[in-house]
Amino acid sequence: MRVNLSGLLFLLLLTLPVVVVAEELPVAEASGHQLSDGTFTNTDGQAINKSLGDLWRAFAGKEKPQAVALPVSQVDPEALRHPTQSQMVWLGHSTFLLQLGDRTILTDPQFSRRASPVFFAGPERVTGLPLDPSDLPQIDAVVISHNHYDHLDTASVKALRIRQPDNPPHFFVPLGLADWFRDRGIPEVTELDWWQSATLGDTRFYAVPVKHWSARGLFDRNRTLWAGWVMDSPGQRLMHVGDSGYSDDFRRIGECFPGIDMALIPIGAYDPRWFMKDAHMNPEEAVQVFQDMGAVQAVGMHWGTFILTFEAMTEPPQRLHRAVTEAGLAADRFTVMQPGEIRGLSSAGEPADPVCDITPVMVDDGFR
Repeated sequence: MRVNLSGLLFLLLLTLPVVVVAEELPVAEASGHQLSDGTFTNTDGQAINKSLGDLWRAFAGKEKPQAVALPVSQVDPEALRHPTQSQMVWLGHSTFLLQLGDRTILTDPQFSRRASPVFFAGPERVTGLPLDPSDLPQIDAVVISHNHYDHLDTASVKALRIRQPDNPPHFFVPLGLADWFRDRGIPEVTELDWWQSATLGDTRFYAVPVKHWSARGLFDRNRTLWAGWVMDSPGQRLMHVGDSGYSDDFRRIGECFPGIDMALIPIGAYDPRWFMKDAHMNPEEAVQVFQDMGAVQAVGMHWGTFILTFEAMTEPPQRLHRAVTEAGLAADRFTVMQPGEIRGLSSAGEPADPVCDITPVMVDDGFR
């Protein structure tokens, strides 16, 4: 068998993320979806834990797909400093700038050249950033879905803290990740378990279950939690799925949070299917997630920025368009955005109270 060693290395860095650098992460306090050894499982009771043998069988001998950079719309920073409406900007991969009510929020900020623990290997950015991170407006809050390197980038979160020393952003993270931030000089952090919430200004943040896993090293798999985020602000309810395989969690989220105005749903990094299915949904499953949640509109993310798996870089939106059509949905209900595109957010009214039990948590540095 011909073995593509460079391709296998980059997938090893992705799937078992740290080969050279291993970060020691604390074990989170116990919760209902945490095993006696301190690791977490998904709501179906199953933990995603592929073996090196599975990795070899899935990827040995395969070539990475062709790198195709998406066209980028350069953002005028003034349009972000003085917004006239609730709006969002796709900055690439799972990173969105959300301007909701009186809060400016970033999701999974990743501004680095590589999604990797090392500078010389690992998935490299193909599509450029639509603005220099130094041109971002003041950030009030950041939500982190989980600790993989394409979603939690050390340089990016440190830079966000350094650029606002007098009024730093507050980080909302899944259970077990707060100490990682504090160890890097970022004390403004609140960690939430699934079905917990915290409020910052006029925006409430809810951590909700999705189907995924976590690791930043060879020896910390599933020792911190992963989550999606529902964000309620005046006149707007938005869902950032983060990273997930398809699961029944999304029906429950839709039942708990009626009237999701906008859902940000991953549509990429799904091939080979037998290997990626548990952790990453494909476009057809993303459409089912959209329907399960009963969202008004959705935007596809987690594609077109890094080469993480083996589908063509331009395939996810093509399959998404077909899936939307086959589901009998209007074409504008679930779309993709161009990096740097600014899209206004419409609302059907004030978000209804969640129809489930939510435990409120005080923001660690007080309500602001």
